[in-house]
Amino acid sequence: MDFSLRLEPDVMNAFPHAEICFVTASGMRNDEPWAEVGRRMDELEASVSRGEWQPFDEAHPAISSWHDGYRRFGTNPRRFRPSVDALSRRLVRSGRLPRINSAVDAYNLVSVTYGIPAGAFAVDKISGDILIRFALPGDSFVPLGEPETVEEPVPGEVVYAQGSEILTRHWNHRDSDHTKVTERSTSVIFMLERISEEAVPSARLAQAQSELAGLVQPHAEAVTLTVIGSEGPAAAEPVLVRRTGI
Repeated sequence: MDFSLRLEPDVMNAFPHAEICFVTASGMRNDEPWAEVGRRMDELEASVSRGEWQPFDEAHPAISSWHDGYRRFGTNPRRFRPSVDALSRRLVRSGRLPRINSAVDAYNLVSVTYGIPAGAFAVDKISGDILIRFALPGDSFVPLGEPETVEEPVPGEVVYAQGSEILTRHWNHRDSDHTKVTERSTSVIFMLERISEEAVPSARLAQAQSELAGLVQPHAEAVTLTVIGSEGPAAAEPVLVRRTGI
């Protein structure tokens, strides 16, 4: 069964400049090293160590725009940090990016480089259409790395939802354990998000999407790029994901 992703109208109305770019990969080989990703992570860490480059901090509009957005839907961004903020802070603190698996490492690399939240779902773990909507009473969430834990999101926070199952809380703070990308994942949908056009112009978001696709392409049979947003024709239809190569 194919599935679609849709940014719901009430979220569009609340965040009129939101835009989400997708990179969908099928026939992906995530059980092998991606040499280019490893090389670039090493170079980035070395650049931070030498003081030649620093990740975006919460004073930068790319990050502060997410802090503002989190507050608007009732989340304290210093308690539940946007993913790119948490990842950037970790890089500053430890001098290293986490090594999870090749696909996750690829989107983490692009995320901190551009100051854009990024994530991914394993397509074979998705059983229905995904809505980016406000949380509702009765929603449930199993946090990444805690398969025995079940949380109920606070009504009003922005979530990725498959029915009442929540795949990401606080828009991009934390993913579900159920749809995590592992070395055995062969079909994956990656997301790159912005909430403010002023902080992250569409051209910059598209550049990040293209760069992520370039890192994935050598290790997949097929890669497609799509976008949804609250303005223009891209918002009129959901993104359709076909279950190929699973």
